[in-house]
Amino acid sequence: MQLARTTEELEVAFGSSIQRLRHTHGLSQRELADRANVSLSALKNLEYGRGSSLTTVVQIVRALERREWLDAPAPVEPTFSPMEALRRASAAGQPRRARPSRSGS
Repeated sequence: MQLARTTEELEVAFGSSIQRLRHTHGLSQRELADRANVSLSALKNLEYGRGSSLTTVVQIVRALERREWLDAPAPVEPTFSPMEALRRASAAGQPRRARPSRSGS
C-alpha cells in the first residue's frame, strides 16, 4: 500500500515525469518552453517541483502531446440521474413516493 504523499512530493514526482518525457522527446528545456509558449523559468519551476500555474501545466502537457493526462481529473458522466428517473416514472404514470412527515410527531 502506498502512503499518502504531500503536495510537495507530488509536485516533485510530476515534475520528474515531465522532465523524463521531455528527454524522451529529445527536447531541451528551452525548446519545450518555446514549443509550449511558457517562460523557461516556468518550465524549470514545474520540472523541479517548485510549483506552477495550471496554465503552465496545461501548455506543457499539450506540447508534450499527453492530452490524456488532462482528461484524468475530469468528472465522470453520471450513469444514473435521479431526476431523469423521476421524469420517466411521471411520464409512465407511476405514482411518486410519499415524503416523510417533517412535523416530528
